[in-house]
Amino acid sequence: MDWLQVVMLAVVQGLTEFLPISSSAHLILVPVLTPWDDQGLAFDVALHLGSLAAVVLYFRKAIWQMITSALAAVRGERVDDDARLGFWVILATIPVCVIGFLTRDLIADQMRSTLIIGISLIGFGLLLGYVDWRKGGERSEYQLRLKDVLIIGGAQVLALIPGTSRSGITITAALMVGMSREGAARFSFLLSIPVIVLAGGLEVLGIIREPEEIEWMAMVVGTLLSGISAYLCIHYFLVVIKKLGMQPFVIYRVLLGVWLLWFFHG
Repeated sequence: MDWLQVVMLAVVQGLTEFLPISSSAHLILVPVLTPWDDQGLAFDVALHLGSLAAVVLYFRKAIWQMITSALAAVRGERVDDDARLGFWVILATIPVCVIGFLTRDLIADQMRSTLIIGISLIGFGLLLGYVDWRKGGERSEYQLRLKDVLIIGGAQVLALIPGTSRSGITITAALMVGMSREGAARFSFLLSIPVIVLAGGLEVLGIIREPEEIEWMAMVVGTLLSGISAYLCIHYFLVVIKKLGMQPFVIYRVLLGVWLLWFFHG
Protein backbone atom coordinates (compact mmCIF):
# COMPACT_ATOMS: atom_id res chain seq x y z
CA MET A 1 0.00 0.00 0.00
CA ASP A 2 1.25 3.50 -0.81
CA TRP A 3 0.63 6.36 1.60
CA LEU A 4 -1.99 8.06 -0.54
CA GLN A 5 -4.05 4.87 -0.40
CA VAL A 6 -3.61 4.64 3.38
CA VAL A 7 -4.72 8.24 3.90
CA MET A 8 -7.67 8.06 1.52
CA LEU A 9 -9.04 4.80 2.92
CA ALA A 10 -8.64 5.97 6.51
CA VAL A 11 -10.38 9.29 5.92
CA VAL A 12 -13.15 7.68 3.86
CA GLN A 13 -13.76 5.12 6.61
CA GLY A 14 -13.71 7.72 9.37
CA LEU A 15 -16.07 10.12 7.62
CA THR A 16 -18.55 7.65 6.17
CA GLU A 17 -18.87 5.25 9.12
CA PHE A 18 -21.17 7.67 10.92
CA LEU A 19 -22.60 9.79 8.12
CA PRO A 20 -25.83 8.45 6.56
CA ILE A 21 -24.12 7.87 3.20
CA SER A 22 -22.89 4.26 3.52
CA SER A 23 -19.27 3.53 4.46
CA SER A 24 -19.39 0.12 2.79
CA ALA A 25 -20.41 1.73 -0.50
CA HIS A 26 -17.47 4.12 -0.42
CA LEU A 27 -14.93 1.49 0.64
CA ILE A 28 -16.16 -0.80 -2.15
CA LEU A 29 -15.90 2.04 -4.66
CA VAL A 30 -12.32 3.05 -3.80
CA PRO A 31 -10.70 -0.06 -5.34
CA VAL A 32 -13.23 0.05 -8.20
CA LEU A 33 -12.39 3.63 -9.13
CA THR A 34 -8.63 3.47 -8.46
CA PRO A 35 -5.79 1.20 -9.62
CA TRP A 36 -5.06 0.12 -6.03
CA ASP A 37 -5.28 -3.49 -4.95
CA ASP A 38 -7.63 -4.54 -2.16
CA GLN A 39 -6.25 -3.31 1.16
CA GLY A 40 -6.78 -6.63 2.97
CA LEU A 41 -8.64 -7.66 6.11
CA ALA A 42 -5.95 -6.53 8.55
CA PHE A 43 -6.12 -2.93 7.34
CA ASP A 44 -9.94 -3.05 7.45
CA VAL A 45 -9.71 -4.07 11.10
CA ALA A 46 -7.33 -1.17 11.80
CA LEU A 47 -9.72 1.34 10.20
CA HIS A 48 -12.68 0.02 12.18
CA LEU A 49 -10.62 0.15 15.36
CA GLY A 50 -10.04 3.84 14.74
CA SER A 51 -13.75 4.48 14.22
CA LEU A 52 -14.60 2.48 17.33
CA ALA A 53 -12.11 4.44 19.43
CA ALA A 54 -13.60 7.71 18.17
CA VAL A 55 -17.21 6.93 19.07
CA VAL A 56 -16.24 5.47 22.46
CA LEU A 57 -14.14 8.54 23.25
CA TYR A 58 -16.85 10.95 22.14
CA PHE A 59 -19.59 9.27 24.19
CA ARG A 60 -17.34 8.10 27.02
CA LYS A 61 -19.38 9.74 29.78
CA ALA A 62 -22.69 8.36 28.53
CA ILE A 63 -21.18 4.90 28.00
CA TRP A 64 -19.68 4.83 31.48
CA GLN A 65 -23.01 5.88 32.99
CA MET A 66 -24.84 3.18 31.02
CA ILE A 67 -22.41 0.50 32.16
CA THR A 68 -22.49 1.46 35.83
CA SER A 69 -26.27 1.86 35.86
CA ALA A 70 -26.79 -1.43 34.01
CA LEU A 71 -24.57 -3.27 36.50
CA ALA A 72 -26.51 -1.71 39.34
CA ALA A 73 -29.77 -2.83 37.76
CA VAL A 74 -28.44 -6.38 37.39
CA ARG A 75 -27.68 -6.35 41.12
CA GLY A 76 -31.32 -5.60 41.77
CA GLU A 77 -31.18 -1.84 42.17
CA ARG A 78 -33.48 0.63 40.42
CA VAL A 79 -33.48 0.60 36.61
CA ASP A 80 -32.83 4.21 35.62
CA ASP A 81 -32.77 5.87 32.20
CA ASP A 82 -29.07 5.13 31.67
CA ALA A 83 -29.46 1.42 32.43
CA ARG A 84 -32.50 1.23 30.20
CA LEU A 85 -30.60 2.88 27.34
CA GLY A 86 -27.80 0.34 27.73
CA PHE A 87 -30.29 -2.51 27.51
CA TRP A 88 -31.91 -0.90 24.45
CA VAL A 89 -28.54 -0.73 22.65
CA ILE A 90 -27.99 -4.46 23.25
CA LEU A 91 -31.53 -5.40 22.23
CA ALA A 92 -31.44 -3.35 19.01
CA THR A 93 -28.15 -4.99 18.03
CA ILE A 94 -29.37 -8.60 18.22
CA PRO A 95 -31.33 -8.71 14.90
CA VAL A 96 -28.48 -7.44 12.69
CA CYS A 97 -26.00 -9.77 14.41
CA VAL A 98 -28.15 -12.85 13.87
CA ILE A 99 -29.15 -12.07 10.28
CA GLY A 100 -25.67 -10.85 9.42
CA PHE A 101 -24.09 -14.08 10.67
CA LEU A 102 -26.57 -16.23 8.71
CA THR A 103 -26.25 -14.27 5.44
CA ARG A 104 -22.63 -13.08 5.46
CA ASP A 105 -21.56 -15.35 2.59
CA LEU A 106 -24.55 -14.36 0.44
CA ILE A 107 -23.87 -10.68 0.99
CA ALA A 108 -20.13 -10.96 0.36
CA ASP A 109 -20.50 -13.04 -2.81
CA GLN A 110 -23.63 -11.73 -4.50
CA MET A 111 -24.67 -8.30 -3.20
CA ARG A 112 -21.53 -6.15 -3.30
CA SER A 113 -22.28 -4.79 -6.78
CA THR A 114 -22.46 -1.22 -8.04
CA LEU A 115 -26.04 -1.86 -9.20
CA ILE A 116 -27.24 -2.76 -5.71
CA ILE A 117 -25.20 0.04 -4.15
CA GLY A 118 -26.64 2.62 -6.54
CA ILE A 119 -30.24 1.53 -6.03
CA SER A 120 -29.79 1.40 -2.25
CA LEU A 121 -28.19 4.83 -2.10
CA ILE A 122 -31.10 6.38 -3.99
CA GLY A 123 -33.98 4.41 -2.47
CA PHE A 124 -33.01 4.58 1.18
CA GLY A 125 -31.72 8.12 0.72
CA LEU A 126 -35.13 9.29 -0.53
CA LEU A 127 -36.79 7.49 2.37
CA LEU A 128 -34.52 9.32 4.83
CA GLY A 129 -35.31 12.62 3.14
CA TYR A 130 -39.05 12.00 3.25
CA VAL A 131 -39.08 10.98 6.91
CA ASP A 132 -36.86 13.91 7.90
CA TRP A 133 -39.16 16.29 6.02
CA ARG A 134 -42.43 14.92 7.43
CA LYS A 135 -41.51 14.04 11.02
CA GLY A 136 -41.01 16.53 13.82
CA GLY A 137 -40.31 14.36 16.86
CA GLU A 138 -38.71 15.71 20.01
CA ARG A 139 -37.93 12.55 22.01
CA SER A 140 -34.34 11.79 22.97
CA GLU A 141 -32.59 8.42 23.18
CA TYR A 142 -33.54 8.28 26.86
CA GLN A 143 -37.24 8.31 25.99
CA LEU A 144 -37.31 5.22 23.78
CA ARG A 145 -39.89 2.52 24.33
CA LEU A 146 -39.63 -1.20 23.65
CA LYS A 147 -41.64 -0.91 20.43
CA ASP A 148 -39.37 1.86 19.17
CA VAL A 149 -36.25 -0.18 19.87
CA LEU A 150 -37.62 -3.22 18.06
CA ILE A 151 -38.43 -1.08 15.00
CA ILE A 152 -34.98 0.54 14.95
CA GLY A 153 -33.23 -2.79 15.56
CA GLY A 154 -35.24 -4.42 12.77
CA ALA A 155 -34.42 -1.58 10.40
CA GLN A 156 -30.73 -1.97 11.17
CA VAL A 157 -30.86 -5.38 9.45
CA LEU A 158 -31.37 -3.53 6.15
CA ALA A 159 -27.90 -2.06 6.60
CA LEU A 160 -26.52 -5.44 5.54
CA ILE A 161 -27.48 -4.43 2.00
CA PRO A 162 -24.47 -2.53 0.58
CA GLY A 163 -25.30 1.11 -0.02
CA THR A 164 -28.03 1.31 2.62
CA SER A 165 -25.92 2.89 5.41
CA ARG A 166 -26.25 1.58 8.93
CA SER A 167 -26.41 5.06 10.40
CA GLY A 168 -28.79 6.18 7.65
CA ILE A 169 -31.36 3.44 8.14
CA THR A 170 -31.27 3.57 11.95
CA ILE A 171 -31.68 7.36 11.91
CA THR A 172 -34.57 6.96 9.44
CA ALA A 173 -36.32 4.45 11.71
CA ALA A 174 -35.64 6.59 14.79
CA LEU A 175 -37.19 9.62 13.11
CA MET A 176 -40.19 7.51 12.13
CA VAL A 177 -40.90 6.62 15.77
CA GLY A 178 -40.77 10.27 16.83
CA MET A 179 -37.21 10.94 17.91
CA SER A 180 -35.48 14.27 17.36
CA ARG A 181 -32.71 14.47 14.78
CA GLU A 182 -30.03 14.76 17.44
CA GLY A 183 -31.51 11.96 19.55
CA ALA A 184 -31.79 9.69 16.51
CA ALA A 185 -28.17 10.38 15.55
CA ARG A 186 -26.85 9.81 19.07
CA PHE A 187 -28.70 6.50 19.41
CA SER A 188 -27.40 5.44 15.98
CA PHE A 189 -23.84 6.24 17.07
CA LEU A 190 -24.25 4.20 20.26
CA LEU A 191 -25.60 1.29 18.21
CA SER A 192 -22.45 1.38 16.10
CA ILE A 193 -20.28 0.31 19.03
CA PRO A 194 -21.39 -3.35 19.38
CA VAL A 195 -21.78 -3.65 15.61
CA ILE A 196 -18.21 -2.51 14.95
CA VAL A 197 -16.88 -4.76 17.73
CA LEU A 198 -18.64 -7.83 16.37
CA ALA A 199 -17.84 -7.09 12.72
CA GLY A 200 -14.21 -6.50 13.64
CA GLY A 201 -14.17 -9.78 15.55
CA LEU A 202 -15.30 -11.66 12.45
CA GLU A 203 -12.57 -9.99 10.40
CA VAL A 204 -9.98 -10.97 13.01
CA LEU A 205 -11.14 -14.59 12.72
CA GLY A 206 -10.64 -14.31 8.96
CA ILE A 207 -7.09 -13.09 9.50
CA ILE A 208 -6.39 -15.97 11.89
CA ARG A 209 -7.67 -18.53 9.37
CA GLU A 210 -5.77 -16.98 6.49
CA PRO A 211 -2.75 -15.05 7.83
CA GLU A 212 -1.52 -12.19 5.69
CA GLU A 213 1.52 -9.97 5.70
CA ILE A 214 0.87 -6.94 7.89
CA GLU A 215 2.23 -3.47 7.19
CA TRP A 216 2.34 -2.22 10.77
CA MET A 217 3.19 1.41 10.05
CA ALA A 218 0.34 1.69 7.56
CA MET A 219 -2.05 0.14 10.10
CA VAL A 220 -1.00 2.55 12.87
CA VAL A 221 -1.35 5.60 10.63
CA GLY A 222 -4.65 4.30 9.23
CA THR A 223 -6.05 3.74 12.72
CA LEU A 224 -5.07 7.23 13.87
CA LEU A 225 -6.44 8.98 10.78
CA SER A 226 -9.64 6.96 10.85
CA GLY A 227 -10.15 7.80 14.51
CA ILE A 228 -9.47 11.52 14.11
CA SER A 229 -11.71 11.90 11.06
CA ALA A 230 -14.48 9.85 12.71
CA TYR A 231 -14.36 11.94 15.89
CA LEU A 232 -14.59 15.19 13.94
CA CYS A 233 -17.35 13.70 11.79
CA ILE A 234 -19.49 12.82 14.82
CA HIS A 235 -19.08 16.27 16.34
CA TYR A 236 -19.85 18.29 13.22
CA PHE A 237 -22.61 15.96 12.02
CA LEU A 238 -24.57 16.69 15.21
CA VAL A 239 -24.07 20.41 14.58
CA VAL A 240 -25.08 20.26 10.91
CA ILE A 241 -28.28 18.25 11.35
CA LYS A 242 -29.49 20.61 14.06
CA LYS A 243 -29.33 23.48 11.55
CA LEU A 244 -29.87 21.84 8.16
CA GLY A 245 -31.43 18.45 8.83
CA MET A 246 -30.68 15.38 6.71
CA GLN A 247 -31.36 16.89 3.30
CA PRO A 248 -27.72 17.64 2.31
CA PHE A 249 -26.86 13.97 2.82
CA VAL A 250 -29.97 12.87 0.92
CA ILE A 251 -28.94 15.00 -2.06
CA TYR A 252 -25.42 13.56 -1.97
CA ARG A 253 -26.75 9.99 -1.81
CA VAL A 254 -29.09 10.47 -4.75
CA LEU A 255 -26.43 12.15 -6.91
CA LEU A 256 -23.88 9.44 -6.11
CA GLY A 257 -26.41 6.67 -6.76
CA VAL A 258 -27.46 8.16 -10.10
CA TRP A 259 -23.83 8.57 -11.14
CA LEU A 260 -23.04 4.95 -10.24
CA LEU A 261 -25.97 3.61 -12.23
CA TRP A 262 -25.12 5.81 -15.22
CA PHE A 263 -21.35 5.17 -15.13
CA PHE A 264 -21.47 1.39 -14.64
CA HIS A 265 -24.85 0.45 -16.09
CA GLY A 266 -25.87 3.28 -18.39
